Amino acid sequence: MSRFPKISWTEITPESVYLNRRQLMAAAGAVLGAVSLAACGVQPPPAPAAQTAPAPELPPTATPDSRDPVAGGASDELGDPLNTYEQITNYNNFYEFSTDKEAVARLARDFPLTPWTVTVGGLVDSPTTYDMDDIRKLFDIEERIYRLRCVEAWSMVIPWLGFPLGKLLAAAGPKSDAKYVRFQTLHNPELMPGQRSAWYSWPYTEGLRLDEAMNDLAILSTGLYGKDLLPQSGAPLRLVVPWKYGFKSIKSIVSIELVAEEPNSLWMDAAPNEYGFYANVNPDVNHPRWSQASERRIGELGRRTTLPFNGYAEQVAHLYDGMDLRKNF
Repeated sequence: MSRFPKISWTEITPESVYLNRRQLMAAAGAVLGAVSLAACGVQPPPAPAAQTAPAPELPPTATPDSRDPVAGGASDELGDPLNTYEQITNYNNFYEFSTDKEAVARLARDFPLTPWTVTVGGLVDSPTTYDMDDIRKLFDIEERIYRLRCVEAWSMVIPWLGFPLGKLLAAAGPKSDAKYVRFQTLHNPELMPGQRSAWYSWPYTEGLRLDEAMNDLAILSTGLYGKDLLPQSGAPLRLVVPWKYGFKSIKSIVSIELVAEEPNSLWMDAAPNEYGFYANVNPDVNHPRWSQASERRIGELGRRTTLPFNGYAEQVAHLYDGMDLRKNF
């Protein structure tokens, strides 16, 4: 039986309510800026100590016709209330557009989402190229309310729409020598101005072990709050791996490849002493530059204790039996 709350997006946030939160968001801006560390990764030099750009106006499409999560009591399975649609879509780590979390929505506003294809290949029996219409027709879209924990020690609770990554991989038919899954983001510096930076080894790549990818918690997301993803959230298709730090949940995916060897990733290339392949949420293993024992939930004052595997240990801890997670960070 599924442990995920079956809360429909229609039970979650009228427009008139969440738009009235702008003043509250502005008041929290100073707190957010003070902890701007590194877009779920390392901050490229030279970087300002804090980013204080005003939050951009929501695009016209960003209007969920649902109920305020705090007033309505919608929450995750631990009872934590959902972050608002405005918070989720206006505080974004997406270095392909900007290192300024509050500028990403504005810079990504006109990012084209059609046509878009995703290639699934490598060590599979049935390599396939899907367009987004194919994906929505072939895979049942469901809601998953997950906590998102950034390596920078901030977090959110998000009602994603998506489907298990394992279903797509099963359709491809992994070969016996496939041990890992490698993901790649679109590479187009004209559309994604952050990719003009020479500091990173573009395109953005990430990877999972095959058994991690087949775990039911790992999903490919097509939306949140009952609507299709906006560009700043990783549209039209992104990975969500809730027991790992947010930088593992790669956005705007164009390629999924099954491989035999552990794939390298953008952050492993950029700072291998700070970002490892596994990146499991672990309050006992600090980042070299800050503690991971606690986190700041966006929209809240103060801090809360970070849970091992972000609170999903029951579902995923067995994947790492016998491993030293201090070494395999």
